Order: sequence, then structure tokens, then C-alpha cells
Amino acid sequence: MATFLHRAPSILLNTVRASMAPDSPAGGTPASAGPADPDLIEDLVAANRILADQGVLDGYGHVSVRHPGNSGRYLLSRSLAPELVTAGDIMEFDLDSNPADQRGRTMYLERFIHGEIYKARPDVNAVVHSHSPAVVPFGVSSVALKPIYHMSAFLHRGVPVFEIREAAGMTDLLVRDPQLGRALARSLGDKPVALMRGHGNVTVGSGIPFAVYYAIYTEVNARLQLQAISLGGSVNFIAPEEGKLYEPNIAGTIARPWELWKKKALRRA
Repeated sequence: MATFLHRAPSILLNTVRASMAPDSPAGGTPASAGPADPDLIEDLVAANRILADQGVLDGYGHVSVRHPGNSGRYLLSRSLAPELVTAGDIMEFDLDSNPADQRGRTMYLERFIHGEIYKARPDVNAVVHSHSPAVVPFGVSSVALKPIYHMSAFLHRGVPVFEIREAAGMTDLLVRDPQLGRALARSLGDKPVALMRGHGNVTVGSGIPFAVYYAIYTEVNARLQLQAISLGGSVNFIAPEEGKLYEPNIAGTIARPWELWKKKALRRA
């Protein structure tokens, strides 16, 4: 039995006891962990639409959540523009990113990002992969992404850059197999955010609201940092000590933006 945390719709942090199902046989279909709570599915649908509404996702990118009934499974939409995702589009995968219920549906090519991060990070229960535009320059520049805004204080932990050439030489930059997914997970380490050179970024959290918050405020911080740099002169970044002091405020108030974002996103459905 493995214990992990996820965020319920009320945004209260719950401890869920989840049993690991046996690995699927080679070439076989993994056993389903069973239906997930409809409220969690609603949150996952909302996360896709929130991130589209906030300009973090467009026609590309994806969001997943670990299955609350089995920590060896995760839930992710079929290959679809995030703003169009509905509950009926959600699929279940094992951590090797094999589908339990494909039914002829097309899958995201880069689903291995999710499976390999869940393998490497038992503390993570939600993953966002985006091509967040203001963040991309920091993945190709010698200028590091650093916290400039108190709402982005979580960046004080450091923002690693995944260099795919170091993992596999010349590629199309896509994380299209487990090997590349593992390399990305290693670059992420214990951080909430990792940039992907020339591609985008990943954010992770203990539940959907946190992963979404990190994705939004990583993009906001990148825009503000670019503006500050353009002013000329030096930039007075948030110190690591300040970031550590502020982070508990994020956890204590995350219900406030989440409820707003979710209401707006689902109202537009």
C-alpha cells in the first residue's frame, strides 16, 4: 500500500490510501484502478480550461492527475486541445504510460512526461506540461528564471533547465519515450518547475490546484522579469529566505484563486 496526497474539489488536502496494482504484462493492457471521483475529473477538466483561459496552454499542452485509487495510475485527456477537454475525454494510464482504456482514442505523444515524473516523485499528484510563451526565452538564455514577484516565490527553490541534447543528442525536442521522460524527471529533481530548452516547461504539485498555480505564476513571473530586464540596470530579485517565508501563504490561500479560476473556466464550457 502507498500513501499519497491529492486535492479534492473543496481544496482540503486529503490523505488517500492507494494500493499499487501489479504491473501490466509486456505488451498487455494494464488493469484499471476503477472509476475516479467525478469531482476529481471535474477538477482535471477545469485545469485544462483554466490554463487555456490564462494563456498558459493553447492548442497544445496537457494536465494530468494521479489516480486516487491507485498511485501507479494517472488520468490524462486523450489528445485534444486543452480548452476542448470534457470528462468523457479522460483516459487512465499506468506509469509506463500504457492506456487502460484506449478504445481507439489518440493519445498525447508526450504522455511519458507524466508517467516518468510520477515514478520519480511520490510527492507529486498533478503535472502540467505547457509551451508557456514568456518562459521559453529563459530556457535558451544564460539568464536564469528567478522570482521577481511574491506570488511566484516558489521559484526560490531553483528552476532547472532540461537540455534534451544531453539525454539523446539531436532530436525533435519532444519527450516521446520513457527514456526522455526519465531524463526530464531527473532534471526536475525535487523542484516544482523545470524548463525544457526550446520547448516549454513542466510544473508539478501535490494536487491539481498547486500544479495549475505554479504554471500560471511561472508564466507571470517570466513576463515581469523580462519587463524588469528591459528597463536596464540591476534587478532586485526575491531572496531565497524571503521565498521560504512567503511560500506558506500560497498554501494557505490557494482555494481563493482556484475557486475563481474554476468557476470562470467551467462557465465558459
